[in-house]
Amino acid sequence: MPYPAEPTLAPPPRLLVSDHVAGRVSLLDLPDGAERAEVRHRHLSEHAGFLALPGGLVACVDDRAGELLVLDPYGPGTGGPLVRRRVPVAVPAEHLAAAPGGRLLAVTTGLGRNEQAWTGLLTAVDLDAPDGAVAVRVRGRTGEPGVTVLGGPSPLVVLRHREPGELLTYRHGELMRSAPSCPPAGPDRRIALPDDDGHGDAHDPTTGRVFAAAGSGVHRVRREGDGLTVETPLPWAADGRSGGRGHYLRLDPVRRMLWSCVRGGSSDPGRWPEWSNDAWWHQLDTGVTGRLEVGPGLVFRLAVTARHIAYTRIHPDGDELVLLTAPLDAGSRPEVCARLPLPAMAGAPRPGGTPWDGAQRRAVAASPGSGLVAVSRGGHGEVHVFDADRKAAVTTLTVPTPLDDGGHLALVAPGDGAHADPVGR
Repeated sequence: MPYPAEPTLAPPPRLLVSDHVAGRVSLLDLPDGAERAEVRHRHLSEHAGFLALPGGLVACVDDRAGELLVLDPYGPGTGGPLVRRRVPVAVPAEHLAAAPGGRLLAVTTGLGRNEQAWTGLLTAVDLDAPDGAVAVRVRGRTGEPGVTVLGGPSPLVVLRHREPGELLTYRHGELMRSAPSCPPAGPDRRIALPDDDGHGDAHDPTTGRVFAAAGSGVHRVRREGDGLTVETPLPWAADGRSGGRGHYLRLDPVRRMLWSCVRGGSSDPGRWPEWSNDAWWHQLDTGVTGRLEVGPGLVFRLAVTARHIAYTRIHPDGDELVLLTAPLDAGSRPEVCARLPLPAMAGAPRPGGTPWDGAQRRAVAASPGSGLVAVSRGGHGEVHVFDADRKAAVTTLTVPTPLDDGGHLALVAPGDGAHADPVGR
């Protein structure tokens, strides 16, 4: 009689830690922090972020080298490299997105270290072209455009511009046939937006909807046939709470919800400790929308875990990780379930000064297939790991560079389905 096969242990979650100032990327096992790989001289675009691709891969942009990197977080340890592919793209990268299948991508350019927009280059990428990965650059409007890439028989690249606010659509296939030398590319269609302050994009591959955050609400268009249909915007007001607007949108593929943080208060950045912050959510299938208070201070990006939503809040009275329940039952409403203290940053933002310039920040990351949350401590070279299910700190990991500006993080778990959110974070 043959012996039973030994059980196969699932690989642990892993954490990509990018220090975009120092130029280093680390790959760590969680929760013990064992380093599986490192890549030096890589200055990743913090703004474009990490983009989950099918097959457990992750894309990002090296802003100094001008390359799109396709990373394999589970390659190291199984005989493969961390950097699987390198594709030239225009920089400084502003936003990064993929079509649902992960083959077709687009990268927009923004300000970088410049005070005014100076490049309108858009890069279209086909990772699986017959002769290998191909990238094509074209010239469009300057600015800081968001981007989404819709699938279908004729995939669309949708740019979200501001000043003036509009959505521009391009055929990805036509972009790939463009001539060399960055020729100008006119959009297939223009859709005017009523605001000149758009900031934040999301894409729901299930319905083909694109969402764009602006002062007047979340504007929506839907893929219909070979084009786009404009839909009624979603308001920021909900649950008797009004005022403010969201500057960030994220798709939660586990519960099929949109999430943002609605910021209210003075337009003076020096008064950031007084800003109000509400978690804003919208259930994509029922249409129910809600808001709940997170607390005053600086709150921006969020992370999606298997059972919770995680925000970080920076405030002179103390920083914290704020966890929200995110029930699968469409009839249940999210609630704040834990506030976990974070150690202070020596270079934290100060009242009276801008919270962005010359101050340390935090990055937050999670996986829709795990209960872990990682939060960086800018300037200290530390990453704090929490268990959202136990509402407890797990460990503090140390990396050899300071993580100035907070760095950027991506937490991955095998088969977590993170690629269902096809916009870089």
